[in-house]
Amino acid sequence: MHAQIAHALRQGARSGQFPCGAPLPSTRALARDLGVSRGVVVEAYDQLVAEGFLRTRAGAQTMVAAGVRPAPVEQPEPAAAAVRFDFRPGLPDLTQFPREDWSRAARRVFRVLRPHQLAYGDPRGTPELRAALTDYLGRVRGVSCRPERVIVCNGCAQALGIAARALFKYGVRRMAIENPSQPDQRRILSDAGLTVACVAVDADGIRTEPLERSRAQAVLVTPAHQFPTGSVLAPERRRELLAWAERRTAFIVEDDYDAEYRYDRSPVGALQGLAPERVIYAGSASKILAPALRLGWLALPAALLDGATEAKRFADLGSSFLEQLVYAEFLRSGALDQHLRRMRALYRGRRDALLAALSRHCPRWMPQGAAAGLHLMAVLPQGLDEQRVARAAARKSVRVYPIGEYRIESHGPSPPAVAIGYASHTEREIAEGISRLAPTRH
Repeated sequence: MHAQIAHALRQGARSGQFPCGAPLPSTRALARDLGVSRGVVVEAYDQLVAEGFLRTRAGAQTMVAAGVRPAPVEQPEPAAAAVRFDFRPGLPDLTQFPREDWSRAARRVFRVLRPHQLAYGDPRGTPELRAALTDYLGRVRGVSCRPERVIVCNGCAQALGIAARALFKYGVRRMAIENPSQPDQRRILSDAGLTVACVAVDADGIRTEPLERSRAQAVLVTPAHQFPTGSVLAPERRRELLAWAERRTAFIVEDDYDAEYRYDRSPVGALQGLAPERVIYAGSASKILAPALRLGWLALPAALLDGATEAKRFADLGSSFLEQLVYAEFLRSGALDQHLRRMRALYRGRRDALLAALSRHCPRWMPQGAAAGLHLMAVLPQGLDEQRVARAAARKSVRVYPIGEYRIESHGPSPPAVAIGYASHTEREIAEGISRLAPTRH
């Protein structure tokens, strides 16, 4: 009962119902009015005095503390206008999350869970998941690593931040990044103290000649499926990039964000498998399962392991260990392999539906990039402004993403283009959404 009284008085002070300096009834009077014992009111008053909401003086009434101010009344933000067809790049179909397989894996984990697994653990992650990832990445992506060199992170964004801090501690100060690329990645690198240099990409991936001139000591690349252009790093460029790293004793951060999804052939293996001591491998479950899992990982060269482990420990003492145990079981059971086989067929059909819809309704839009991932880039006819195209689409409740939003700076004239994600819409929705763009004269 005293807690209820204290709560009511606290809320009254916060809302301004009881202004600063306002006297309160005596404990005896308030107890009589409320029909409770005086001791209950005394306890409530004492609690609020201890919290600083009330103040007392000998021989004077209890008053609302002078420092209490009414909480500001915040107006709710206006709701964003709903868009019927949001072709956001990189978003998987969340309705297809394998709930039953995940639940079965969780039940198996919790049946044998031991008390010590609920305590603080190794900041690098649980031994079970690091071992399972080592097996999976070696088998599927050709990654060469041992469990002790794997660090589990809260998604790929944290993985990149930890890698950047480890590089900074090692002595790296200048890091190259693809242009165009994810804007958040540049901020992550800058926040770690690194100077960012942009290097243009073309149809064969990152250009190695300007990389040589950039004076960078490390580079971040997306070789299996460049974001957002969709290009795949050509074999000759792969050799040149690895030779650059060896010659400069530089490091490559390989963001392997959606490499499991290749529809015309087997995906190219990871760069890391060719130079494990020069390449930091980063991946996550965000594209293959769901971003909400916040599961990412790094496979690290020996020279950077201690710095990355320290950065992870100071960041959060380790990612959710329970989620890690479930994901390890999910991998070991073969459920992820089964899920990926099913999703490749589904996404391949959706990509084909998008290509067909563009050919029919926007024939002058030229799709670019490999048959891979969860999005494609469409180059617009010369003379069109990609921002105006996006605004015109939005008026028809369709959202496409101008490539200019991913460019760091200009390297000469670039053709207007938009990124279109297809994974989170059905084939029927893709056809309807793209059909709405036809009357915009694009």
